Amino acid sequence: MTILNFPKNFWWGAATSGPQSEGRFNKPHANIFDYDFEIKPENYWHGIGPDTASNFYNDYKNDIALMKAAGLNSVRTSIQWTRLIDDLETGTLNPDAVRFYNDVIDEFINQGIRPIMNLHHFDVPVDLIHKYGGWESKHVVDLFVQFAEKCFELFSDRVMDWFTHNEPMVVVEGGYLYQFHYPDLVDGKKAVQVAYNLQLASAKAISAFRKFNKNPEGKIGVILNLTPNYPASESEADKAAAHFADLWQNSLFMNASVKGEFPTELVEVLTKDGVIWESTPAELEIIRQNTIDYLGVNFYHPNRARAPKYSSDSLAVDWMPNKYFEEYEKRGVRMNVDKGWEIYPRALYDIAKNIQENYGNIAWFVSENGMGVSREDRYYDPETNQINDDYRIQFIKEHLYYVHKGIAEGSNCFGYHLWTPIDCFSWRNSYRNRYGLISVDIHKQVKTLKKSAYFFKELADTSSVELKESETEK
Repeated sequence: MTILNFPKNFWWGAATSGPQSEGRFNKPHANIFDYDFEIKPENYWHGIGPDTASNFYNDYKNDIALMKAAGLNSVRTSIQWTRLIDDLETGTLNPDAVRFYNDVIDEFINQGIRPIMNLHHFDVPVDLIHKYGGWESKHVVDLFVQFAEKCFELFSDRVMDWFTHNEPMVVVEGGYLYQFHYPDLVDGKKAVQVAYNLQLASAKAISAFRKFNKNPEGKIGVILNLTPNYPASESEADKAAAHFADLWQNSLFMNASVKGEFPTELVEVLTKDGVIWESTPAELEIIRQNTIDYLGVNFYHPNRARAPKYSSDSLAVDWMPNKYFEEYEKRGVRMNVDKGWEIYPRALYDIAKNIQENYGNIAWFVSENGMGVSREDRYYDPETNQINDDYRIQFIKEHLYYVHKGIAEGSNCFGYHLWTPIDCFSWRNSYRNRYGLISVDIHKQVKTLKKSAYFFKELADTSSVELKESETEK
């Protein structure tokens, strides 16, 4: 038996978002998922959209009590731009939203849970897509900063922890490259500009935070899905493919957020290919000066890359980043078969070492890590009235083993957040895969603790975890 001890002030928590938990009640605007569901409900699992989600808008007191029962000492969620702001151009406030978010923040604090607030979780107002092209527009960047300023003015007296974006690369890939988020475009040049504008929005929001923050202990960061790209072989072609995939998927936002500048090698490639973003020296200076205080890292599965089937200098081909790499499916790996994601906990250690060695050992936490499983009612035990999700407990233990290994070697990791506290709406997958410590019957909105919630409470109470020899061997 191995006992892993973590720091006593470690963040043991979970993450969700406004659009995935609150429901659409009393929102003045539609975000891209609200609108996408309206026009194409058939794209959503079983035709279930975000209208109700897990009803956090109406049930937040009960939900937060359940989160407390699961041992969470910190919870990340997001403030919805589409809820808080009435007039998107002038930034007028919606009174009901101000009331709601104040009540939510106060309830978290009253329950002894640290509220951590993110400002953008993929959910740009759809009107700004239709009017300006969304994140293609620098005017939308400034409207986002206006929204951020309102959040800091309203809530930073109590909220110490802020994040600008969650997984900005998913916004780029989902909406502008691979068609899994509205507006479902395939346009490499627009994708590159959107990536730049998201980084500019993050830096400008950080600048606004320095001006409007009311809490001397307040900090602000960004949440990135960092995933090492492992080459399919030791061939130079496969290693080069994995290297470019890392530049695009990881280093673009990581370098700009932590170091204040984009990776030189990536900029050179984008310039050579004629797709480099439009920028100004003043904007680049804003990015240089407004780096993050700390970092959130989302990790679910590794990326594996190999040399692309066709040469990157093929002719008359629209630009896409994957002209330089191809995803590689390694045989014989452990899988979460329901979700189709490889399980490779060691990648978290590799991430920890990369941050330690290449990014000044900046303070960071695991801001999302989790296992989505379909048809969890298969594991329901009527005697205990709970879902016996032992697979989730094992998943958490294995990942914590490598988090602990990184910390033991000097990595500045201060927390672990599971995705997610309560089974949530997951974009077009809706409720197909369940990730929560707490289950929800989406028809009755009845919520119950899973077996993993009791495990997580003990984990948080003791800040330690026991692993059997068979588990450490994994």
